Amino acid sequence: MVFAIILLLLLIVSVLFNAGALVTSVFHTKGVVSRTVGPRFEEVITEDNDAGDKLAVVDIQGIITSRITEQGGFNMVELIRAQLKRAQDDHKVKAVILKVDSPGGEVLASDEIYRAIWDFQKKGKPVIASMGNLAASGGYYVSAPCQWIVANDLTITGSIGVILHSWNYRGLMNKVGLRPETYKSGKYKDMLSGERNPDEIPPEEREMVQTLIDQTYDRFKEVVAEGRKQAHSKNKDNKAAKDQGRPLTADWASYADGRVLSGSEAYKLGFVDQLGNFRDAVERAQALAGISSANLIEYRQHYDFSDLFRLFGKTEAPVVKVDLGMDVPKLQAGQLYFLSPTFTH
Repeated sequence: MVFAIILLLLLIVSVLFNAGALVTSVFHTKGVVSRTVGPRFEEVITEDNDAGDKLAVVDIQGIITSRITEQGGFNMVELIRAQLKRAQDDHKVKAVILKVDSPGGEVLASDEIYRAIWDFQKKGKPVIASMGNLAASGGYYVSAPCQWIVANDLTITGSIGVILHSWNYRGLMNKVGLRPETYKSGKYKDMLSGERNPDEIPPEEREMVQTLIDQTYDRFKEVVAEGRKQAHSKNKDNKAAKDQGRPLTADWASYADGRVLSGSEAYKLGFVDQLGNFRDAVERAQALAGISSANLIEYRQHYDFSDLFRLFGKTEAPVVKVDLGMDVPKLQAGQLYFLSPTFTH
């Protein structure tokens, strides 16, 4: 009875506070009622400059992943895509500022965000990356397509490379008297298995894994070269911009060996266009968009009662979390990552 009363109260509160959102998310077309799918956002003004134009600020914080987040049941890629679409559809939004503070993450998730930013800019609105404390590996991957990149002198960036992590625990199994029995359909079906003795792994298997790493690494370098070339070309054609940005140096690829760089080093090599902070990124966004002033906005997820029922419907077992003062990435064996190993331990 108590539970039923609580649910009734929540329903009443939800109806009162979400009536407006319900009207906007439900529309009638030829008598058919449809409901918007995907993440729903409400626009929040974070800096009111009494301007008609807007700059949308989109955050990329922490590990880049395709896993479902705790906020509303959507993953990071879906949230970024939805925010970019909202910014694209709003004619008052003249540019997007991408606030990046990430050590990187999954290869596919990073690439999906990269493509979303690349496609967004094709329609005429620039994206300016504002790097925070950390924009390494996948954090730089998603910044590479941006028309302008701003980093602090002390920003940790670079770490251009790919890592595949696995464990070999056969030695431990031998100590406790465990012996695996494996039945497989092909010679390489148990690739990356941690149950085998290292000397049982054929050289050609190691070569195949390394080829996969190399192909993904080549893609990373293509993204950097392509993004920086395109950005420099656009900035040169922008007559309103006083600065044309930084092209990549001739020897940039020799620094794309997994090493981390400071913002100052990245600027010298052409990985970033400007040294500065978030405020500098705002000024640059206004210059590239050809406007003198703008309100800063963010898109924050909006929840209604249907989201509450969806959360109740989750079947995952409860997880006990220990706060270590930082987010420790959960690397899955056999999965490729654009991730700086400096921040994985």
